[in-house]
Amino acid sequence: MIAVLGLVVGVVIGLLVAPDVPDWAQPYLPIAVVAALDAVFGALRAFLDGIFDDKVFVVSFVSNVLIAALIVYLGDQLGVGSQLSTGVVVVLGIRIFTNMAAIRRHIFRA
Repeated sequence: MIAVLGLVVGVVIGLLVAPDVPDWAQPYLPIAVVAALDAVFGALRAFLDGIFDDKVFVVSFVSNVLIAALIVYLGDQLGVGSQLSTGVVVVLGIRIFTNMAAIRRHIFRA
């Protein structure tokens, strides 16, 4: 319940404050969001499978975001930022859809 309350408070504060993303962070934010969603859906799948561990979730969440941002940064430095960004989104998208399929099978038993 505390997590849901924190989420609601965070969304309300975000809507009221409407923070601006700095120019240097704009290429990394969408990738970080997709990486975070991958960790969240992986955690939900683990929870439904009965193997959820909060430490694994935190490490997965932080490492996914950092590694995805590092890959995009490396791509920017090499001059192929958009190609590596696309690769990261594709890989994480496949993982998200795989986790969602497992969640759907668990919930609907189909």
